[in-house]
Amino acid sequence: MKNLIYFAFLLTFTFGFSQKKTESLKIQHSENAKVHFKDSPVLFFTNTDSLILQVHPQAMLIDSLWINKLIKSPLYDKELYILGEDEMFVADLEELSTELLKSRLKHLNSKTPFKIQYNPELEQIIRTYLQKRKSSISTIMERARYFFPMFEEHLAKYNIPMELKYLAVIESALNPNARSRAGATGLWQFMYPTGKFYNLEVSSYIDERSDPYRATEAACKYLASLHKMYGDWSMVLAAYNYGPGNVSKAIRRAGGSTNYWNIRKYLPRETAAYVPAFYATLYIFEYAKEHNLKSKEKAISYYATDTVQVKRQLTFSQITETLNIDIEVLKFLNPQYKLEIIPYIEDKNYILTLPIKDIGNFVSNERLIYAYADLEDSKEERPLQELIKLEEKITHKVKRGEYLGKIAAIHGVEESNLKKWNNLKSTKLQVGQNLVVYTKNTNPIAAVKETPTNDDNKEQTYYIVKLGDSLWSIAKKYSNVSVQNIKDWNNIWSVKSLKPGIKLKILN
Repeated sequence: MKNLIYFAFLLTFTFGFSQKKTESLKIQHSENAKVHFKDSPVLFFTNTDSLILQVHPQAMLIDSLWINKLIKSPLYDKELYILGEDEMFVADLEELSTELLKSRLKHLNSKTPFKIQYNPELEQIIRTYLQKRKSSISTIMERARYFFPMFEEHLAKYNIPMELKYLAVIESALNPNARSRAGATGLWQFMYPTGKFYNLEVSSYIDERSDPYRATEAACKYLASLHKMYGDWSMVLAAYNYGPGNVSKAIRRAGGSTNYWNIRKYLPRETAAYVPAFYATLYIFEYAKEHNLKSKEKAISYYATDTVQVKRQLTFSQITETLNIDIEVLKFLNPQYKLEIIPYIEDKNYILTLPIKDIGNFVSNERLIYAYADLEDSKEERPLQELIKLEEKITHKVKRGEYLGKIAAIHGVEESNLKKWNNLKSTKLQVGQNLVVYTKNTNPIAAVKETPTNDDNKEQTYYIVKLGDSLWSIAKKYSNVSVQNIKDWNNIWSVKSLKPGIKLKILN
């Protein structure tokens, strides 16, 4: 019934918008030859018909609000969750008496396949999390509203207890880009050999351990195989953290017992604390309401997305400039692409995940997007290069409120380059920190010599940005005007700068 109501609402919503005046972009297409005309990524075909892309201003406004919420949501925070060995444990917590905790743990034990028993150490861990990690838990709960539905779908497929979704909380704090000092990566913290065993590709371009869907599928297969070995979910947790071979050694030292609590004293400190940490997380999430724990925001619950298989190599920037999708959204939905490049290799299925509202635009304009990518790639093939001096750089002192993306936008450089130039392993910055910045057309390795263009004889006009515009669609309105021209003339470095009402200078 819920789905029927939702479908009826969509029909009404769509019909209501269809009565409004819409803007349209006409694109000629066919199955025949294509020709590029100078800087304009236009396709012409011999058998033409017309495809009209409609842009509803009201829908675009809703989309922009959605993106704004997504970018500013806690999904991008990097939170510390696991307790450190040197942290003092909380002995007392007024809101949680020992008797109340015993009663709740008994209830959890009765409805889960895990052997959850009260012990003073577990009580201390739960109390410490509730007191010292309250902010982090709220952030992770927000991430959980996004990831847990997908986890639950996979867990159900492999007949694995739903409670194991909390395993990803203690592994990565639900950060798909999490990476441990040992090299474990992604939501489920796969090491390289385990990831390869479960067919998670790792290359210069891609790390599928960070792909939420593929990594979750692999994690479920791994958990299912561990349960076949041990027949006990607490032992599965220990083996997931410490490795099956090491757990087998602990079983031998415990005289052959396969009860987790019997072998626990033969496990290293980290693994001995791992299962109690899981039980503590299970308790906290199941009794979040009783402890007044809630998500930091209501922005993220579930966002409809869809996938499309790419047919040529594409960069996130090319997708951003053609479809006007914020690059941070692309990064969030496609964390497996390490260089913000989706590769194309025959017999490989590399997919692009987009908000469902953008999938139709991508499919309808696929040939044009690839044509634009061809043009952009061809511009990079410039033979004349010369080394430049390292003195041709500036130093940026980090001010309060600044973050890496903001500093990159100020200087018109890529965030990834800022990290590379300053050997940054994360995006965390300190106020007063000095960053090396190589400004526009400057690179510590090479700079390109170009023939300067003479814009003095060109007529200057202005274009007012409308809802639904992208740099690409604006460039197509003028002859011999490229996306890069508009960027240069108006000092635009990010798609975030393109907002309705902005006046753009056009030389034509």
